[in-house]
Amino acid sequence: MNNRIRKNHRKIKRLISVSVFFIILFSFSNVFAEKLAIKSSVANVRSGPGTNYEVLWQVEKYTPMLILDKDKSGTWYYIKDYEGTIGWINKDLLKKMDTVITKPRDERCNIRSGPGTNNDVIFKAIKGVPFKVLERKGNWIHLQHADGDNGWIHKNLVW
Repeated sequence: MNNRIRKNHRKIKRLISVSVFFIILFSFSNVFAEKLAIKSSVANVRSGPGTNYEVLWQVEKYTPMLILDKDKSGTWYYIKDYEGTIGWINKDLLKKMDTVITKPRDERCNIRSGPGTNNDVIFKAIKGVPFKVLERKGNWIHLQHADGDNGWIHKNLVW
């Protein structure tokens, strides 16, 4: 009788361990989500996986997107943007590249001529402007907009 109780106890412990593992894995699944960027000049984000679904909003080149899931065919990706808004986008509109989007604390953020607050402000960007990352230097990011403008921004001002 003691051996049977011990075996059942071990099985229960193993089942609990496996259950806890999967709970933790699914709880942190967004941590492992892939980030891709828009490669076309403009892309439609839709309410479902197909062109027959409503266009929810449009995004511009270099907008980073977090991939949450894919449809069964792998053609459409379920995405989340920097504001937490979700939708569907065709995979052919996405590319793996290092990009960021401005998320300033105030209305605008400074884009500087070099990495540091001692460098001149060459232009300002409003919230939601996407950029391609050219280089990272400490807490600073050298970035370029789709129109060719480039400069440096502090990493706390982007997503």
